[in-house]
Amino acid sequence: MERCDTAISVEIRPARREEAPAIAHLIMEAMSEASCHIICGPHRTLDELHALLTELVRAEVSQYSYRNTLVAVVADGSVAGIAVSYDGGQLHRLRRPFIEAARTRLGQDYSAMADETQPGELYLDSFAVRADLRRRGIGVELLWAVKRRAASLGLSKVGLLVDKGNPLAERIYLSAGFRWENDTEWFSHPMRHLACPVPA
Repeated sequence: MERCDTAISVEIRPARREEAPAIAHLIMEAMSEASCHIICGPHRTLDELHALLTELVRAEVSQYSYRNTLVAVVADGSVAGIAVSYDGGQLHRLRRPFIEAARTRLGQDYSAMADETQPGELYLDSFAVRADLRRRGIGVELLWAVKRRAASLGLSKVGLLVDKGNPLAERIYLSAGFRWENDTEWFSHPMRHLACPVPA
């Protein structure tokens, strides 16, 4: 499991619409700065991507919607971490707002994107902990909450993509019960698809 420097008490709960800017920032952390630049394209800025993602988090229906997000909140009320997840069978419906926004706001066409998930799994789309609060056990608590969410939805597993160039993150997922399923790509970047079974 994630090694804790000093454990910290957090509340794990469903996200609120007004937390969209902080959630959007952590979604970009999960994507990595390099991937964010690729998504933006050569003529748009990271600020523009943040604004677009903030709107998608505020939306009732989108893959990044606050309705699909669990947050870890610390004592001062700020968002310390996020886990954005949804039924893989709903991917195309939930992705549509992003594709439309990317086309109109960024001038990018992502309509031919490969599927990241499939029916039967709760797909952990975006998972991140604030840089100043990492290694404090927050990620572990969020992962347990995601597994409970999968069970409550009647889904048999939790799936995610991890960057092949991020062995530390992969070790954390493997220690939490995830196992390799296949190699894939995300925006032409080599990734591993990991999955963790969820007891009925």
